[in-house]
Amino acid sequence: MLKFNRLKDCAVANKNVIVRVDINVPIVDGIIEDDTRIKAVLPTLNYLAKNNAKTILIAHFGRPEGKFDNKMSLKLVLKRLQELLSPIKVLFIDDCIGNKVQEAVSNTKYGEIIMLENLRFYKEETENDHEFSAFLASLANLYVNDAFSCSHRSHASITGIPAILKSCAGFQMEYELDNLTNLLESAKKPMMAIVGGAKVSTKIDLLKSLATKSQAIVVGGGMANTFLYALGFNVGKSLYEKDLKTTSLEIIDIAKNNNCEIILPIDVVVVNEFKAHSPYSIKSISSVNDDEIIVDIGENSIQKLLEKLQNFKTVVWNGPLGAFEIKPFNRGTESIAKIIADLTDQKKLLSIAGGGDVVSALNGCDLAKKFTYISTAGGAFLEWLEGKELPGILALYQK
Repeated sequence: MLKFNRLKDCAVANKNVIVRVDINVPIVDGIIEDDTRIKAVLPTLNYLAKNNAKTILIAHFGRPEGKFDNKMSLKLVLKRLQELLSPIKVLFIDDCIGNKVQEAVSNTKYGEIIMLENLRFYKEETENDHEFSAFLASLANLYVNDAFSCSHRSHASITGIPAILKSCAGFQMEYELDNLTNLLESAKKPMMAIVGGAKVSTKIDLLKSLATKSQAIVVGGGMANTFLYALGFNVGKSLYEKDLKTTSLEIIDIAKNNNCEIILPIDVVVVNEFKAHSPYSIKSISSVNDDEIIVDIGENSIQKLLEKLQNFKTVVWNGPLGAFEIKPFNRGTESIAKIIADLTDQKKLLSIAGGGDVVSALNGCDLAKKFTYISTAGGAFLEWLEGKELPGILALYQK
């Protein structure tokens, strides 16, 4: 990996520093359910304030698709950010470009932070528009990327600004890059990959890559349903991708040719109605009825994974194994998390997990700190595992 610019090597005192962060946290009924991503960027923001920089905080929230939407305003995270950064003053401006923003930034004092409104309220952000990038760059003397989780995207705030402005990695970005590089280089075999989540279509390249690198892949969540369907099993009314039958079989063949075992559920938890505390039963994968929905892995599948894990040295995990956000269908994900945490604690396993859903699940059962390393990133973490060069990282390389 090429050497990237680091924040501590850059002068920040009495400078305007624009910082791209990822504080796209889950919010339900106005309440933040998991503030991990906010806490992750605190070291960078505290350092800049302590060193008398004027910090211009930029981020996205949700997918407003270029339109202003109060339900996706960054103002929703302002109160929590202020609480965590107290006594540092955090200001907010309800736009991210224009004269109003220029004036607000000008009136902000050194040692303070001003947070601009959701970048994605403008389609120019995702289109990597040069004028949009140039305006944001004009607000500052230095650009800091502290959003590893967004760095697989060629957006204005990720690659556009550093093309214009001197740039460096923030402390969270630095931490992610250093750890992932060192851990994956030192990862011992045999390695197991656990890949869950809703759709195979979002992780085709990852699965194909892991099939050549790991010795086993556990496929869970809605993805497992697509594989089971491809193999001829009835998955009832479950979430699955009918058009990816051939792709799923192709991934199975790649794994077979590379001596990588594909591990699918042998029993599943099924319901007739997808809601919390819905009556459920546990069935073998050959016994699912047409009107049933698969929501989790069953006890036999959990036991099988427990036995398999004893034989591995490294585990890389992305994506839950079931509908973990709806109790009691979090059992599969939390049971496997506990097994991995225990083996890690016993120094028998190197455990790396990444992605918003997995991080939320691990935090929810208080096991995150027991893993060797937790990445806050989702898509970027996946592409990093695939060995792809991330555009946001390339922009930070020393030239």
